[in-house]
Amino acid sequence: MSGASLRAALASRVVVADGAMGTMLQAQDPTLDDFQQLEGCNEILNVTRPDIVRSVHRAYFEAGVDCVETNTFGANHAALAEYEVAERVLELSEAGARIARETADEFTAADGRMRWVLGSMGPGTKLPTLGHAPYTTLRDAYQRNAEGLLAGGADALLVETTQDLLQTKSAVLGARRALHALGADVPLIVSVTVETTGTMLLGSEIGAALTALEPLGIDMIGLNCATGPAEMSEHLRYLARHSRVPLSCMPNAGLPVLGKEGAHYPLTAPELADAQENFVHEYGLSLIGGCCG
Repeated sequence: MSGASLRAALASRVVVADGAMGTMLQAQDPTLDDFQQLEGCNEILNVTRPDIVRSVHRAYFEAGVDCVETNTFGANHAALAEYEVAERVLELSEAGARIARETADEFTAADGRMRWVLGSMGPGTKLPTLGHAPYTTLRDAYQRNAEGLLAGGADALLVETTQDLLQTKSAVLGARRALHALGADVPLIVSVTVETTGTMLLGSEIGAALTALEPLGIDMIGLNCATGPAEMSEHLRYLARHSRVPLSCMPNAGLPVLGKEGAHYPLTAPELADAQENFVHEYGLSLIGGCCG
């Protein structure tokens, strides 16, 4: 792990992360056996097909990114419980982080340029505010998620795509417990998801998110998923004016458009890059990347 060098980079320049993971994995057409009969549980591939997961990380590093996210978006209690494998949170988290760590180190060894691993901690499918799952159950599972990511070599913990502030808090506090338990010191980043309605899924505005999360000792706050960059601008403007911690942004490639062959994301790579460049200049972002599409 190199949390210190990542902190230094985030403080001195714009760090570039990767983009979509799920579509890249599915494009390689993993079999039902690869999923151990748990179709769609991408985290299983960390154990059964590390070659596929490694190829996605490698493709992003070859494109020039500074860091990749681990294939652990669903390595939490809520998501894995739906496949009846909730006890595998730690195993799948560590395996995902280790694949990303090895790939990052391989590229760093080749040219001497630092590459980093962001440990992805996704939202799961349960909203504790609505009583879908007990807060303490989620928090304790997020601690195992974070402990696995740290053991596998993650340089930062990224609590991402959060839609319920109580779920976000469970992930942040689980992550902090893991950092304390392992004596680790890496950046803790939180990325919330604001819908096209202008609020998070349960109605919280970006100001409420900042007020709730900043006192928890996070190192960075930002936005990802749900919308393209155009819809994120106003919320980033608020964060730029009021946040005391650095900012991140990982938008989708626009809002999905339904066509004859299903949904597709309309923004081209240059268009997404231009939007992110504008955000860097306008709002002083420290970490940028992409999400869906």
